[in-house]
Amino acid sequence: MTIGRTVYLNGKFCPVEDAAISPFDRGFLFAHAAYEVTAVYDGRFIDLEGHLSRLRRTLEGISISNPYSDEAWAEIHTDLIDKNGVEEGLVYLEVTGGAYGMRDFAGPETFTPTVFLYADTRPLIGEAARDGIKAITLGDTRWKRRDMKTVQLLSQALAYRTAREAGADTAFMVEDGLVTEAASANAWIVDAEGRLITRELSHSILPGITRAGVLSLLDGTGIELVERAFTPEEAAGAVEAFTTSAGAMVAPVITLDGKPVGSGKPGPVTRRIQRLYYEAMGADVAAVAPWALG
Repeated sequence: MTIGRTVYLNGKFCPVEDAAISPFDRGFLFAHAAYEVTAVYDGRFIDLEGHLSRLRRTLEGISISNPYSDEAWAEIHTDLIDKNGVEEGLVYLEVTGGAYGMRDFAGPETFTPTVFLYADTRPLIGEAARDGIKAITLGDTRWKRRDMKTVQLLSQALAYRTAREAGADTAFMVEDGLVTEAASANAWIVDAEGRLITRELSHSILPGITRAGVLSLLDGTGIELVERAFTPEEAAGAVEAFTTSAGAMVAPVITLDGKPVGSGKPGPVTRRIQRLYYEAMGADVAAVAPWALG
């Protein structure tokens, strides 16, 4: 992971050490902010349009005007990776309710947003994709509007810390006896009949852009998809499990609460979906992920 030395803040590119945000910013005081993380592979953005569409929905939901058109956002993203020489990695974008010199819950009638972006060079297809990750189950304490991608991430951060203390990498969040999603990713399982199961969209989960990308690749594969919530017990008894997100893409889950999922190794359905996704983003799978060829 290498953070680019040039960032974007409120209409200007500047050195990261010169970027300063007011302590009265609503993102800092109230977590009143939306964010997106878009992957870059071979110098190209993956599903940027989907991320910008979700950004629009989130900003509308939290009463912040979208400061730029999609075309302007795309230009800023492109200029940012060019200035930082990013060929593979991520771009982080955050839009907050801005600062107006005081701490007031309701705030002004109209917000003047703070806009911040930075670039992060990192490999997108690595050991976690090849070898798999470990997960635990954990109670979901997040707010109820998880369909909006906001920076209210304390529950997720604590979930990752709890997972790390347990020797795991992430958590399957559980609410009312059902898995909502992983700590910062959508959750999937494959049952004994070979059906691919992931929770349907609602206020309970984030409409993942990588999730949507995977769904778009299933036609013609013969893989049966079931969109419904599943229980922790179903996850524990699944033959395969994986998560999807912009940063980790398709990450096999090989253990849950210290016990193997299926064989305890990435399974054939997961490998096929990885291969399909990598091909769709333009990767030379034989070169960068031969283990996904099966």
